[in-house]
Order: sequence, then structure tokens, then C-alpha cells
Amino acid sequence: MLLPMLVDLAEGRGEWHVFLESALITMLTGGLIALACANAVKQGLSIQQTFLLTTGVWVALPIFGALPFVLGETQSTYTDAFFEAMSGLTTTGSTVLSGLDTLPKGLLLWRGLLQWIGGIGIIVVAMVFLPELRVGGMQIFRSEGFDTFGKILPRATQISSSISTIYVSLTLVCAGAYIVAGMDPFDATVHAMTTVATGGFANYDASFGAFSAGAEYVCVVFMMLAALPFVRFVQVTALRDVRPLALDSQVRTFFMTAVAIVALVTIWRFSTGDASGEPAFRKVLFNVVSILTGTGYASQDYGLWGGFAVALFFFVGLIGGCAGSTACSVKIFRYQLLFASIKTQLKRIRSPSGVFTPRYAGVPVTSEVMSSVMSFFVFFIVSMGVLSVALSLTGLDFITSVSGAATALANVGPGLGDQIGPAGNFAGLGETAKWMLSFAMLAGRLELLAVYAIFTTRFWRA
Repeated sequence: MLLPMLVDLAEGRGEWHVFLESALITMLTGGLIALACANAVKQGLSIQQTFLLTTGVWVALPIFGALPFVLGETQSTYTDAFFEAMSGLTTTGSTVLSGLDTLPKGLLLWRGLLQWIGGIGIIVVAMVFLPELRVGGMQIFRSEGFDTFGKILPRATQISSSISTIYVSLTLVCAGAYIVAGMDPFDATVHAMTTVATGGFANYDASFGAFSAGAEYVCVVFMMLAALPFVRFVQVTALRDVRPLALDSQVRTFFMTAVAIVALVTIWRFSTGDASGEPAFRKVLFNVVSILTGTGYASQDYGLWGGFAVALFFFVGLIGGCAGSTACSVKIFRYQLLFASIKTQLKRIRSPSGVFTPRYAGVPVTSEVMSSVMSFFVFFIVSMGVLSVALSLTGLDFITSVSGAATALANVGPGLGDQIGPAGNFAGLGETAKWMLSFAMLAGRLELLAVYAIFTTRFWRA
């Protein structure tokens, strides 16, 4: 909070005290809690405590991260402020703020910092906590058995520090590339943080429509890089060999998926005479990659591209990037395991006496992993259905309810329709809807089951 305070001091708009007050409140509360727990017994975390820690961090941070929005120029209600902070820390990118072009720079930097912190946080959670908690099939990425990962990074602390170095380096390179593409240093810094975090908070109401074509291409490159497994970047730098990245089946499938969707939308737009030439291709490339990676930037209102594009974008947002990246949604590896399971089941139907085992990257997948992945799919679909109905009960129309539920659970950012689509925001929703979406963003970011487990009776009895 002190960094935005310094930026506000330099800008001279008199908003610096907002972050000083927020910082003092946060430090005082944290200090009192630390003192209250000073006599705690030092021991390893139990499985229940690990679940609580993982979820508790993502609840506590937006509680205090909301303070600058309440005390600052926006003078938001606490509901709106919490929604904005939760959207930032979960790197969802949905916003309730308008008039971004005129907000103090400190507040714009704070939005970027929230997403940047959330981006590195979810990588560490995905590589250290979720595999040990066996959530959503993530156990196949446990360090002791994941390819050459265990040889290079034997301990969780080393995993975190190594990934953090890559994360910071990628952010700095992205900021430099944005400056070369024509952004001023402040915009380049904030957008580099939200790009590498695949968060999507922008400094302008027009989102990326406010920048040059060069900036859009730069953004596409770094959104794609941020959606790749960061552990592979660590391996590449440690081994000075690109093969760990190039041979990863997730990475190959992700790139093939992106190319196929971009080609499909481009051909459709060109064939209908809706658009043509390089600008049209660039808009398709940028917006498809933005939604696929869950970043949520928009350079154009793709809601005006026609029914086919709108329907396709809805499903593209449910794909996501690779596990161990800042990207969100279902993730590529789960679809790979789903199709491997379907393929195996079809073989069993054709040859009832045969023995077939689903494989991932050439390695047999255990029934425990497959069960975990299938449970995730079921919970995701059921959660989206229940949340859609709940949102409709607050008075929202069908498109807004369904797309709002999907974009919150998948942490994509914009929904569909005039209200929460790429040309709108979430400000017009009622307070009840915003709290439901805030919970959905939290659950979706932590792979659903890590949050839902806390609400079971057995969890508290264990």
C-alpha cells in the first residue's frame, strides 16, 4: 500500500493519505493477530489447517485490499470494494469501477498490484498446496514425481523462490516491451503486472482499445507466455534447454487450441464480410487469446460480432491455460485427461476383455487422479448451474446470469450481454449478486474443491 501512496504523492492529487490510512489499519490488525498467536506451538500443518490456510489467505487479503476503494476517490460501498479486490486478487478482472481514465494513479497501481500479487500467489498454491491436497487432479503435478521437476527443485521453498524470480523477470520484460510499443512508463508497468498475472485490469474504460496495434501484439505474446507452466520456465533456465517446455503435452495442446480457435473465428469473420485485413485478424487474435487465457482484456466489443462468435467465446472462456500458470478456468490438462478417459472407455466397449488404462504424457493415470478430475468437472458444471439460478433470482436476465456465473467461476473477467459484456461492467448488479459472484471467484480460483471441503461436516470432525 505504500507504493501507491508514493505514486499519489508524486502525482500531487492529495490522495496519498488513503493508502497511509489503509496501511495503518492493515498493519495494526495484522500486528494484533500476530501478538495474539505469539505463544502458538510450532509444528507442521495438518491437512485441515492447510485447507483453511489456502482459503483463508484469499479471504483475508481482499478484506483489507478493499480499504483504498472505500476510503479513496471512488468512495465505493464495501460490497463494491470487496468485489473489486476479490476480482483483483483472484485475477478475474471483472470490475465495478467506471471512469478509470480519471482515477488517481495510486488507485490504478493498486488494482494492478492486487492482480500481480494474486498471480504469483496462485502459481505457488497450484505447485505446492493443491497437489498435496489432491484437488481436481493436481496430484499428478506433485514435485517428487513430476518429470525432472523433483531433481531440479527438491523443496517447496525453492519452488516458490525460483518461480518468483521468473515471474518478476517476465513482468519487467513485458513492461519494457510495452514502452517500446508506445505506452508511457506508468501504463506499461501497470499493464505488465495485469498481463503477466492474466488478470485484465486496465487503466482505461476502453481497456486495450486505448493502445496501439503494437501493444496488442506484445500483449498477446505475454498472455500466452503467462498461460504456460512456470515450472517449465524454471527448468529451461536451469538446464539451458527448451525441451522441457517444447515437449510438454499441455503446452503443445494449448498452442494448437489457440491456433485452431483464432483460425476459426478469423475465417468466419472474413467469410461473412464482417471484417477483413490485418486489423480484423489482430482483433480476433487479441480477444480470443485474452478470453482463452482468462485475462479478460478487450480491444473491441466482440459481442457485436454475431451470435456464433458470442457463443464460441462463452465456451472458450471455459478452457483456460496450463496448470501451474497464472491462467484460470478448467485448464488444458483436465480436458486431456477427460478425452483420455473417453478414449479408454470406447476401447473397453469395443473390446470388453481388453485391459486399457488412460495415459497422460505417456504415463498411466491412476483411478484416484481420474476420479478427482471427474469430480472437478461435475462440481464445476453443478456450481455454474446453481449460481446461474441464484443470480436469476436477483432479477438478472438469462444471458447475464449464465455468463456471469461462468466468468466468475472461470475467473475470466467480462461476461456477455449489454450489462456485463466487454463494453460494460458489473456496477449495475445488486449487492446480493456481487457477494455471490465474489464467492464464486474465490472458489473458482482455488479449484472449487479446496473451498467446498471446508463446508463439510466431516472436515470439522477430522
